[in-house]
Amino acid sequence: MSLRERLTRKEIVVAPGVYDGLTASLAAAAGFEALYLSGAAVAYTRLGRPDIGLTSVSEMTDTMALIADRVDLPVIIDADTGFGNALNAQRTMRMYERAGAAALQVEDQTYPKRCGHLKDKSLIPAGEMVGKVQAMADARASDETLIVARTDAIAVEGLSAAIDRAERYLEAGADVLFIEAPQSHDQMAEITGTFGGRVPLLANMVEGGATPITNAADLQARGFSIAIFPGGIVRAIARTAQDYYGSLAKNGSNRPFVDRMFDFNGLNAVIGTDAMLAEGERYSRDD
Repeated sequence: MSLRERLTRKEIVVAPGVYDGLTASLAAAAGFEALYLSGAAVAYTRLGRPDIGLTSVSEMTDTMALIADRVDLPVIIDADTGFGNALNAQRTMRMYERAGAAALQVEDQTYPKRCGHLKDKSLIPAGEMVGKVQAMADARASDETLIVARTDAIAVEGLSAAIDRAERYLEAGADVLFIEAPQSHDQMAEITGTFGGRVPLLANMVEGGATPITNAADLQARGFSIAIFPGGIVRAIARTAQDYYGSLAKNGSNRPFVDRMFDFNGLNAVIGTDAMLAEGERYSRDD
């Protein structure tokens, strides 16, 4: 089932953040119907850097291709600002689509952008963003590939301006609207009251961010169609890794940490080593 088709159902789509083939496969095994590939998560894991526009379109495309090679789930991928002007946004669409993306999220920040929950963001003119949305719609090879238009205007110009911008992006051809970082449930209600029933709406759950953390069932009841948890896996793994390295440095052994990690056979079971080796044997020849 395509993501576009899935969004015709009333049940909310919960898309956890992933950043490589391993996390994608673990999320798929947990039963999720879609995944979210965050530019922030790639910056955190591949670069060890913050989400301030350092990640390149090539790094994102490479990561998307590796995930698509590992799982069949639809992936919503962060396209940041399109990595430049409308022509760059078109190229991003073509690259991401070929790599296997089901939906591209593009935003109206200036380049280089920064995390939607950091301060001191700046925006491009709404008309420029309209052009990017239209350019991406013209460039996509399949109508099944969705355009998620994000505005960061709440933190810069206020909620009313964010809603006005989102309206223009919808008219330009956006398939999903993402009004970033509402600061209260009242602001979330104004967003869903304006757009609910007209277009799928995406809610971004960032631990420690500007938006109140709300569970998926509540978000569905409020009128959202997609809930993403983009960086939670990195925060969880970073905390575990910090504890692991600290324990190894202190003890000179993994024994004190053994109940918090897979052993060799355990990890091989999770990633399907035996099944993959058996599959390879099907193609072996004696001659």
